[in-house]
Amino acid sequence: MNLETDKIFVSGHRGMVGSAIVRALEQRDALHILTRTRDELDLTRASLVEEYLQESKPDVVVVGAAKVGGIHANNTYPAEFIYDNLAIALNLIHASYKAGVRRLLFLGSSCIYPREAPQPIQEDYLLTSPLEPTNEAYAIAKIAGLKLCQYYRKQYGVMFHSGMPTNLYGPGDNYHPENSHVIPALMRRFHEARLKEDPEVTIWGTGSPRREFLHVDDLAAAILQLLEVDSPPDIVNIGCGEDITIAELAEQVKAAVGYAGKITYDTSKPDGTPRKLLDITRLKELGWQPAIPLDQGLKRTYQDFQTGYREV
Repeated sequence: MNLETDKIFVSGHRGMVGSAIVRALEQRDALHILTRTRDELDLTRASLVEEYLQESKPDVVVVGAAKVGGIHANNTYPAEFIYDNLAIALNLIHASYKAGVRRLLFLGSSCIYPREAPQPIQEDYLLTSPLEPTNEAYAIAKIAGLKLCQYYRKQYGVMFHSGMPTNLYGPGDNYHPENSHVIPALMRRFHEARLKEDPEVTIWGTGSPRREFLHVDDLAAAILQLLEVDSPPDIVNIGCGEDITIAELAEQVKAAVGYAGKITYDTSKPDGTPRKLLDITRLKELGWQPAIPLDQGLKRTYQDFQTGYREV
């Protein structure tokens, strides 16, 4: 395949992941990037997805669209999380097969792995023990998507494969006060506390869970790398290979924002999975390494946050 000349449909191009993929393709001078907004194409409607792919005939489809959120959102809206993400995966994968798409990359999430998986998490640990209950609905939908790709590849010989990103952050993130992931949630809290000169910021949980974070532009670079591999593994973890505690992360976000107050912890709130670090051996063997250190990435992300803060 040729990223510069192939027709590439990037679903979810307005989201953090999709927009990063589009940026990376534009930097590669890709000539035919296909996108559709949610108003233009409802990915949960099978007939509409099939009609679009039959008409546009992309060579490559990247499944970057998803309904996403943090612990609160996943706990509050599990029905929407499993339905919407199952529908997106099923419709795009099956319609791509019917339309003769040559290559499809499905993006999952590290939450597909068992809550108590050995660390670092290898791809082979999938489905070996129970999931983390707080995001089980989302995880099940993503597992179904990657298995669809695996079985379509096995049965039909199509080059459909999956990448499993770790926790992501960067430009275009969701900074909603309740439904966002940990980095944007912390960034907003510290920013507003700095503006109000609040003496302290309270964070959910104990601060002890360990998490791995990857800048979304690094993810996009890894995706392009995977798309150029002739015969990639069915599943490839995408991460940086290092993790930190939530308490350590909070200190780094606090520094990036310039907040001078105290951090306290509400231990009555859930921590979620105790540790989640991906084994990225497969990805490294394909010749890819992350390029954006966390402290630099947080500073760049805070600049993006400030630009759009009034719209949050």
